[in-house]
Amino acid sequence: MTPKRVDRSARREEILAAAVRVFARKGFAATRIDDVAREADIGKGSVYLYFDSRDALLSAAFEAFAARSRTVLQRAREGTGPPLERLGSLVRSVLAALAEDPELAHILLDLWSSGRAQSQLPLDMPSVYSEYRTVIAELLREAEAEGTVRQGVGQHHATVIVGAVEGCLLQWLLEPRLPITELAEPILEVCVEGLRRRKEA
Repeated sequence: MTPKRVDRSARREEILAAAVRVFARKGFAATRIDDVAREADIGKGSVYLYFDSRDALLSAAFEAFAARSRTVLQRAREGTGPPLERLGSLVRSVLAALAEDPELAHILLDLWSSGRAQSQLPLDMPSVYSEYRTVIAELLREAEAEGTVRQGVGQHHATVIVGAVEGCLLQWLLEPRLPITELAEPILEVCVEGLRRRKEA
């Protein structure tokens, strides 16, 4: 009988998905490779054919998320349409991406709360926040140049918008009943619409 051929790419994704589920459910520190193998319904040795450690699994789990994040930022920066519309799409896309991958957000929260050093996190969060602030500030400056928002809007306002998104994310992680994707419009109403240039009477 010919041995069954295994689609290595598909098997890798299955193991990765299993690891994410276990990390989110048990916490990274409490998870062992045995747990991941059991979740994926394969032998422990099979996991090691694709990933040599828990940290390798953790890093791989966030690679795709980071790639999606870069795509969202690039679309906002290089897309067409008015800057405030692109900013609105950016906020909606971020919340939608988080809603699609709540387990990854739970893993990050677990790592932060366990006191894991910044250098050990699967994402360089200061750089992630900085890039979002930079792109949002660029959009606000574009809007200022076209006369859509009042003068003086910039980096500090971008920081507040990022903080509003992250604050809603944290509340949602602690209280999953909150409709995270529906919070995009209130964030934009509070943090962006208030920046619009008022028409002179």
